[in-house]
Amino acid sequence: MKNVLVIKLRYIGDVLLATPTIRAIKAARSDVRVTMMVNRGTEDVLFGNPNLDEVMVLDKGSLAAQSRLIAGLRSRQFDTVIDLTDGDRSAFLTRVSGAPVRIGFNDEHRWRGRYYTEVVQPASNVRHRIDRDLESLKPLRIQADSRDPQLWLTPEEKHGADRLLDQLGVQRSQSIVILQPGARYWFKAWPPERFAELAGHLISQYGCQVLIGGSDQDVDLAQEIRRMAKSEPIIMAGRTTIKQFAAIAKRSALFVGSDSGAMHIASAVGTPVVALFGPSNPREWGPRGGPVELLYKEIDCRSCFHPTCTRGEENCMKLITVQEVCAAAERLLLVEKPDPVASTRDK
Repeated sequence: MKNVLVIKLRYIGDVLLATPTIRAIKAARSDVRVTMMVNRGTEDVLFGNPNLDEVMVLDKGSLAAQSRLIAGLRSRQFDTVIDLTDGDRSAFLTRVSGAPVRIGFNDEHRWRGRYYTEVVQPASNVRHRIDRDLESLKPLRIQADSRDPQLWLTPEEKHGADRLLDQLGVQRSQSIVILQPGARYWFKAWPPERFAELAGHLISQYGCQVLIGGSDQDVDLAQEIRRMAKSEPIIMAGRTTIKQFAAIAKRSALFVGSDSGAMHIASAVGTPVVALFGPSNPREWGPRGGPVELLYKEIDCRSCFHPTCTRGEENCMKLITVQEVCAAAERLLLVEKPDPVASTRDK
């Protein structure tokens, strides 16, 4: 094994949770060249990672573009491909790479299993996504010595985050709390009026500066929360890159949000996290890194992921009360945040 490709064609959080697998490969074989293929828009969480020699970004393009991608895969002459995606497209790319060793998952028992030389069957006691990804290394006889995700920040990225905080009028003398109300799926989101109430409580009780985070698509939601809040939280939604968000999270006393890439980023840089879980299972997707308070009702429909909720308006996220979140936030605000500078998760 000298030239390895790891494929993770999912979302930001999934890619970040795959970094312990990359680290384990390099720790076992420092001479191995490691490349990772990810979807466009997720690559920033990997830049600067010393365990990677190259990041390949996959675009959904024309047939000609796909042909060039396949030719590029073959020209790199990978001897080993590890597909962490468990999807049809990634399985096809694994096969056409020409690598003699092709490792992947096939939980759905689909035709793609024929594209691998080794189909991994995770042990029955493996629950978290990080641990599942690491199971892919068993055929290579590689074990991990650390299971925390990694995200690396440059001094320039940290300075860029500082400039944005100055533009937002954030005072460094006060604690920063990030509220992340958006979610990829509506049924994973906590109600905006509860975020507004939480913001008011944190500002009045602790004198925190509350930043409302999110993507460009979350700006209207952030403005709605600000209008409902008795205080005046600062809208950060739509203003940050992935690395700027990570650097601001690193400076923050607390992050509150649902299962999302932002939650995993905050935890990876050591920020205390109040994680609000509904349909997704924290035993599989819970944040790893900094201190965590999990709020999860574990009701019987928790894994349905259906576009409509059979319980009507009382969905699994609405069962989480403001009082519960306030109590969890208070417990973490009293915990001294570990110094991320001394951590191997962030350099």
